[in-house]
Amino acid sequence: MNILRIGALRGGLEIKQFMRRRESVVFTLMFPVLLLFIFGSVFKNTIAPGVTFSQYFISGMVASGLVNTGFQQLAINIPMERDFGTLKRLRGTPMSPISFFIGKAILVFTAMLIQVFLLLLFGILFFHLHMPHSPALWLRFAWLVILGSASSTVLGIAFATVIKSGRGAAAVVSPIVIILQFLSGVFFVFSSLPSWMQKFASLFPLKWLTQGMRSVFLPDSFASQEVAHSWEIGRTALILVVWLVLGTILAARSFKWSDQ
Repeated sequence: MNILRIGALRGGLEIKQFMRRRESVVFTLMFPVLLLFIFGSVFKNTIAPGVTFSQYFISGMVASGLVNTGFQQLAINIPMERDFGTLKRLRGTPMSPISFFIGKAILVFTAMLIQVFLLLLFGILFFHLHMPHSPALWLRFAWLVILGSASSTVLGIAFATVIKSGRGAAAVVSPIVIILQFLSGVFFVFSSLPSWMQKFASLFPLKWLTQGMRSVFLPDSFASQEVAHSWEIGRTALILVVWLVLGTILAARSFKWSDQ
């Protein structure tokens, strides 16, 4: 209980620190909305009966937002905190690595909720986004968000140990995220990509998150446009859980308060 309490307190502090960095807040929360405006305004074509590109793109941006607020932000910020000595100072407190992970997870989940809310709001107001029409779809949306946020958090913490310096973190992490976005069907219709790209993207959680979000926001008839001609909900859940477990193990074993 002490670990959980300290983690919750750390989460509150993480949120306060995040909100004080106005540039980071604007970029993290509004960048997906900006991309939605750009792509939604340029591509207005219909890619399937009853499905516009904007509708398809919003599904991908919701999934991509989980990766941006979790994996990308943590993999960049934690090395910077290590360089500044923040983590080294935390080591001298009663905070355990688990409490630190909980604090980061609270920050990611909070930022992700705000980002998803803004995406859905602007999608409804400007691009005629059709919201889920049944409790089952909202339940699916909830566990996709929870699994996606949790797996993105632990993978970001784990990958942060690979980055040796905070100065070069963005140069390493950002291209990885951008490449995965292109390969996972965020910017393009996934089934139109070359088969080798589809197979490579299937190894990573972002592809399954985007597919899961499409099953929430697109009509059931669009499932026939997927590579497997179905939403593969069970496989999506399984792969996300596997990545969550793997990321947790890697983060727990590799996390260090300092480079020394």
